[in-house]
Amino acid sequence: IGASFVNCALFVLYPEKDVNGDTLWVWCYPSVDSGLRQVLLRKCCLTQDGRDFHTFVFGQFCRTWYYITTVEVQEPTALNKVTHFSIVITAKDFNPEKYAALNRILCRMYIKHGSPVRMMEAYVTVLTKGICHSDENGSFLIKDYDIRKTYLAGSVKDVVSQFGMETIILYTALMLKKRIVVHHPRIEALLEFTRVLPTLTWHRKDWSIVHPYVHLTDAELEDLRTHPAPICTVGYLHPEVGNRSDLFDVYVNLPDSVITVSQSAKEAMAMGKLHKDVGHLIVQSAEDPDRSDSQVIKDIAVKTKEILANLVALADECEDSKITLASLKRHHFPPATENFLFHLAAAEQLLRI
Repeated sequence: IGASFVNCALFVLYPEKDVNGDTLWVWCYPSVDSGLRQVLLRKCCLTQDGRDFHTFVFGQFCRTWYYITTVEVQEPTALNKVTHFSIVITAKDFNPEKYAALNRILCRMYIKHGSPVRMMEAYVTVLTKGICHSDENGSFLIKDYDIRKTYLAGSVKDVVSQFGMETIILYTALMLKKRIVVHHPRIEALLEFTRVLPTLTWHRKDWSIVHPYVHLTDAELEDLRTHPAPICTVGYLHPEVGNRSDLFDVYVNLPDSVITVSQSAKEAMAMGKLHKDVGHLIVQSAEDPDRSDSQVIKDIAVKTKEILANLVALADECEDSKITLASLKRHHFPPATENFLFHLAAAEQLLRI
């Protein structure tokens, strides 16, 4: 079976919301530390005071992805004292579609049998054979969930449709490995938007930078601060994050379609003719009705490859293949282009420190 699944630290839990309104941690396999447990209970909508009901959410904490499916129990079932329950799977790989499908099967088993035993059997079967069967949902096969399809699941055309030429700000921030914070009051919108952003830098194929669902708690902010990836694309439900300029270089207010560059990042993010040319390419490709999302991503990737090839050629002219500001100045680039190449060299580890 897929190596990513074999290496998962996978468990299932039920923060059950019983008829008394209490949320109970019922079952877990194999185990979870208290820090992650508190984060998962916070992400689970059963513990929230409001009535927001999210059938499926995902995110990451301490370099572990979590996938949460929440179900409202409709009588008659074996769960006669439970109104709602959630199942959480944690894993080392990013693949929402795969784990949503597995969660659906586990949910159906729990509703039908009212016991985690059958779920445990299904989990072990998936772990050992890469497949499990369900009378209600058919078969689940790990091999059906290609990671490339997961990377392409969102729509970059929708992003460009919303932001137009300002998409170049997002592209530049991603290329320079800057911190992008996204706000939207609907979790579904956050999940959809943040997962698309890494497609703008397809050459990296790095979805570890995405933290689509973060609360402003000390534990989660510390996790972001210590994350090994030099860039985080972070989603927040609460608008007060817009006042926390210490948390971002670029702030995206999704409901208002406004992108703001923080004061501290303005110098690195200065725009010039190169950015304008790339921006026009992105918009023209995305607005072409005959081009699919994957073709738009390819168009952007080809242009990015060209930029990086030129950067490597500049590095090859230098001692130890490391660019310096002095070596860039010898080429008499326009100031904004020189500035971008300097910061891009730093992001690509081609700059002599």
